[in-house]
Amino acid sequence: MVAPVKYMVSQDRLEAGPQTQGELTRNTKEFLMSDNNVRIHELLDYVRNGRIMDAMKEFYADNVVMTEPAYGETVGLEANLDREQKFVDSVKAFKSFETPAVTIGEGVSIYENSMSWTTVDDQDIAIEQVAVQRWENGKIVHERFYYATS
Repeated sequence: MVAPVKYMVSQDRLEAGPQTQGELTRNTKEFLMSDNNVRIHELLDYVRNGRIMDAMKEFYADNVVMTEPAYGETVGLEANLDREQKFVDSVKAFKSFETPAVTIGEGVSIYENSMSWTTVDDQDIAIEQVAVQRWENGKIVHERFYYATS
């Protein structure tokens, strides 16, 4: 049995994990480039460019389940679009969106994120979170966020 290849993707650079030596195999490179695979960097680019609602429509499956500590589980794209629109409507200005760590596995992506914004009530918000996405056919079918609530 062959051990799974672990790798990290940071910006446009691909690094083999500690279990691999030398260059990644051709199959692994094809896996990363597949249109039917994880598209996390595209998704993050949409968010960085303020296209949150477009990202939801482009990258989330109709049957997506999203889980957040503050909101619980939201089932289906339409329900998630409604929830996300309420969030977007509550934001006066986005200040920052950083992803210092992103990793990709077979059908899964995980990223660390810090972001800040000002609400329409002039309250400054800053959060740090980790998000885990499960992908099928280039779409997210399950996403779970991990962050502290107070």
